[in-house]
Amino acid sequence: MSANLTLHESYMARCLALAAQARGRTSPNPLVGCVIVQAGEVIGEGWHPQAGQPHAEVFALQAAGDNSRGATLYVNLEPCNHYGRTPPCTEAVIQAGIKTVVVGLIDPDSRVSGSGVARLRQAGLEVITGVLEAACRDLNEAFVHRVLYQRPFGILKYAMTLDGKIASRSGHSQWITSETARHVVHQLRAESDAVIVGGNTVRQDNPSLTSHQASDHHPLRVVMSRQLNLPYPAQLWQTDIAPTLVLTEAAPDHPVAQTLQNQGVELQTLPSLTPTTALNVLGGRGINTVLWESGGILSTQALREGMIQKIWAFIAPKIIGGQGEATPFRDLGLETMAEAITLERVQWQPIGTEMLLQAYIPPSQYAQGPFPAPNL
Repeated sequence: MSANLTLHESYMARCLALAAQARGRTSPNPLVGCVIVQAGEVIGEGWHPQAGQPHAEVFALQAAGDNSRGATLYVNLEPCNHYGRTPPCTEAVIQAGIKTVVVGLIDPDSRVSGSGVARLRQAGLEVITGVLEAACRDLNEAFVHRVLYQRPFGILKYAMTLDGKIASRSGHSQWITSETARHVVHQLRAESDAVIVGGNTVRQDNPSLTSHQASDHHPLRVVMSRQLNLPYPAQLWQTDIAPTLVLTEAAPDHPVAQTLQNQGVELQTLPSLTPTTALNVLGGRGINTVLWESGGILSTQALREGMIQKIWAFIAPKIIGGQGEATPFRDLGLETMAEAITLERVQWQPIGTEMLLQAYIPPSQYAQGPFPAPNL
């Protein structure tokens, strides 16, 4: 964020910082922060902590009390104008006597989508929109994506050696990166609603997929396994730590299904198990962000089906060699460099001795046609 911000932008940046404190906890709702200013002084702040709780504007108005009359209210997302789990924020703002409302991003949700701003203006309030709009959209990129496409925003995370391997030729992968990099991954999980792996990852790595000590919030752990050929026991079946959902094509009376359900694991049978059908299920649950921590086969399928929007790639200064298929992606059917998927908005960040690449898949290349089903 630039240091040369206008006054409106400075207060909006504070809204973003407040909103970000609830990362991973608000789905299906967005991340929202609110600041109320009177005569150049902040008199109230708030953020939306989780679904079902009051919205950011309500907390800020409560903090400001009677001083809200004639004040300016800043919020990174358009105030809601409908009854959901909570009453409309527009009415609370109007009743508090707020004079001016500064909005970062118009809500893409069709239940709002401009009606909140219209209601405030109808009531005689001055409304300014589009302040730090790009930053506001970035903060809620997952919410915006789910609203527009009815499925979660997909982030693929993987770690690889300098020569492009995610495991040795024997399948061993613990650990490619340092403890410092793994802590960053734990924080990413804490900010995600769900994390997905395939059956191969469960069999080979026996992961826990929790945020460990980074946070007390753990994502929903999702396993895609077509035939339910899963090991028992496994860390993912310890549901007292975090919830686990297994998506499968196997019948509900499958012996493994019964065993897992006895451990508190939730199972859902689908006619066809693919990354698309998996994310359709999670989107129906109001999940905004999905973190893919899958191996090369499932990651390739998810990429080809357009279920990955962003890449987090950790590159370690190690060389393992080998001629196997232990790579982040398998065959994409591309023959020339001109066909290669060129990532956008690329950022590089040193993490200890490793480098972290964060970048986006171009929307025009989300789906590139049929691809053989993976052996999950």
